[in-house]
Amino acid sequence: MAAVDHNAEEKQVDAAHHSDKSDTGDISHREDIHEETTHEAAERGRAATDRYGHSLVHFDPVAEAKLRWKIDLYVVPTVALLYLFCFIDRANIGNAKISGFETDLNLEGYDYNKVLSIFYISYIIFEIPSNMACKWIGPGWFIPAISLGFGISSLGTAFVHNIHSACGVRFILGVFEAGMMPGIAYYLSRWYRRSELAFRLSLYIVMAPLAGAFGGLLASGILKLPNFGGLHTWRMIFAIEGIITCGLSILAFFTLTDRPATAKWLTQEEKDLAIARVKAERVGTTVVLDKLDKPKFLRGIFSPVTIITAFIFLLNNITVQGLAFFAPTIVKTIYPNNSVISQQLHTVPPYVVGGFFTVLFPFLSWKTDRRNIFFIISAPLMMIGYIMFLASKDQMARYGATFLIASGAFAFGALCNAQVSANVVSDTARSSAIGTNVMFGNIGGLISTWSFLPFDSPDYHIGNGLNLATASTTLLLSICLLFWMKMNNNQREKKDIDTELAGLSEKQVQDLDWRHPAFRWKP
Repeated sequence: MAAVDHNAEEKQVDAAHHSDKSDTGDISHREDIHEETTHEAAERGRAATDRYGHSLVHFDPVAEAKLRWKIDLYVVPTVALLYLFCFIDRANIGNAKISGFETDLNLEGYDYNKVLSIFYISYIIFEIPSNMACKWIGPGWFIPAISLGFGISSLGTAFVHNIHSACGVRFILGVFEAGMMPGIAYYLSRWYRRSELAFRLSLYIVMAPLAGAFGGLLASGILKLPNFGGLHTWRMIFAIEGIITCGLSILAFFTLTDRPATAKWLTQEEKDLAIARVKAERVGTTVVLDKLDKPKFLRGIFSPVTIITAFIFLLNNITVQGLAFFAPTIVKTIYPNNSVISQQLHTVPPYVVGGFFTVLFPFLSWKTDRRNIFFIISAPLMMIGYIMFLASKDQMARYGATFLIASGAFAFGALCNAQVSANVVSDTARSSAIGTNVMFGNIGGLISTWSFLPFDSPDYHIGNGLNLATASTTLLLSICLLFWMKMNNNQREKKDIDTELAGLSEKQVQDLDWRHPAFRWKP
């Protein structure tokens, strides 16, 4: 690691500090600060900010925009396609349910709910370890490998014949899928600035509602086939979709670039810019990709913003996963006399509308560099939808409610992961924070498997009431979190940064992470 000239840096930052201690603007206009080149800022062992969190680098917005567009084209499509089939392979059991899955496996009572639950047990257990493995191995290898694993697991589901084998395959599916959502979120955080991240996350998370739409179309198309080899009806859904996933995973081994420094499609100047612009937002950081470090690992998990946001994501996932697993069943109760294929197709439009809002809210988040406010906007949409379910028996009103719920629910995946990523500093803390967020979210997924129970059919008062309560709690928590972040930032403004950091080594300063006195929460 290259040595850092601490004395020179002290002179630079002291000059800035004494000239205007409260100024947090663009320091590139200060004549008494040395402005680094992007190459200098990208080098290992050099900080891209001063001790007050001010960037030491001025970036050309035109060059940044060109680089960002290039990254969008090379990085996002591959992970988006993989996540599409990740969600399809998880949720296609909902399509299989109304196509004979329960009957052929002799499932009774709560057996279907048990099959759903076993997936989340392994998912939750392996969530944080998977994201640590993703950092250690590298996303470029790890993400395609687990994608191949859950593709094979989905294919294996086509050959189950009882609840025991179904539960076994679903457990293995959860092991492989555990690292997918947090792994991609962590991977994209290597490439994008804080303000840009939510929108880029939405470009792959939008595949969740689109998987509901596309999954319904694909399932209805597959069911029109007489057979696939020796497989019939619902077994063809798992087999064909599993094979597609395996094919995409093998391609991803060749197309997924691990990090900017190894991107053959970037020039050296573009690599330096990609590294420097991410580094310039991380106070006290001398390397973008630090080694696994216990203090920073724990900082990511136990950040107040991580914990509250993760609990919000838990509540939200009760709704999102409930829709994924039970939307076909709910549509069946609204249109009981329609054909199975018609019922499958009726699940498509709400997901399409939900997909639009999944991209819209994070896009606005990118332009405003705000995330928490969109939690507050989204929650009432879900609340109104579930009130309509509980208050009306009219077919059109209940079907319309599914559109409102999907519009509010699906954007949380991108927004929550972007929020926990924006509110830590180091790469290690970012990895553990995202893993914690998604782990909590999938505890919500586990709860969702028991939210719509057979005895509660066809109106599902318990399931709809539970989701109304979670949406209402989400609204209250989001408002409280926003006020707390602003209040704590005001308290941090009163701290003397020089006094707080006096006597600390470079390692100790970096291990402070979000406890660094110059750090500010980003709502």
